[in-house]
Amino acid sequence: MASTVVAVGLTIAAAGFAGRYALQAMKHMEPQVKQVFQSLPKSAFSGGYYRGGFEPKMTKREAALILGVRRISLYSSQNQ
Repeated sequence: MASTVVAVGLTIAAAGFAGRYALQAMKHMEPQVKQVFQSLPKSAFSGGYYRGGFEPKMTKREAALILGVRRISLYSSQNQ
């Protein structure tokens, strides 16, 4: 029984030290992470949003722009 309590105590202490080490490491890496996010292109976060007007009736071109696929792939799926 006593050995179980000691083992649990040591496990909790080890988890505490590991968490403290991880928090300190994240503080040191914060400027590097910010630099990486700033170097990414803006389109990586925009999700390919199509900005533009639409025709009264949807065309194949508009459908391809909204779905983010090439128009030729729309035509090839109809031929199969």
